[in-house]
Amino acid sequence: MDRVVVIGCSGSGKSTLARALAARTGLPAVHLDMLYWQPDWKDHPDLPAFHAKVRAACEGPRWIMDGGFTTGNVEVRFARADTIILFDLPPWLCLYRAFKRYLIYRGETRPDLAPGCPEKFDFAFYRYILTYRRKQLPKIEANIAAYFTGRLVRLRSDRETQAFLASL
Repeated sequence: MDRVVVIGCSGSGKSTLARALAARTGLPAVHLDMLYWQPDWKDHPDLPAFHAKVRAACEGPRWIMDGGFTTGNVEVRFARADTIILFDLPPWLCLYRAFKRYLIYRGETRPDLAPGCPEKFDFAFYRYILTYRRKQLPKIEANIAAYFTGRLVRLRSDRETQAFLASL
């Protein structure tokens, strides 16, 4: 594992796993949320610049990249990755984790987010989590089939995630 993409629903544990993998492997972790979001949760004002940052990070020889962004740069990330870790967890678990995260970090910025993006309560975000498996996961699976030729690790539970980490 030299170039790892960690992808899945919000609240699935992407950033947590990326940090754990970075600690175990020495690979640098790249959190796409840090590259994308601007203070006060504003979208990146210059999408070509965001995509250029992602492409530049992908050019490195070794990395772990976590984030769900699938428009404009997934082809580059998936084509360069030798391993994709796909979280496929139940929506209720992702929703629970996202809400728990809100309670823990309410009004503060998490370590995997850009400065100035405090955790907030957002109904649209929670609706996204609940519809993720139906709307987003098929698109991700299609992109994996189209652009990726390496090792795919699908994690469907915390037990599988822990077993995967223990195997390293």
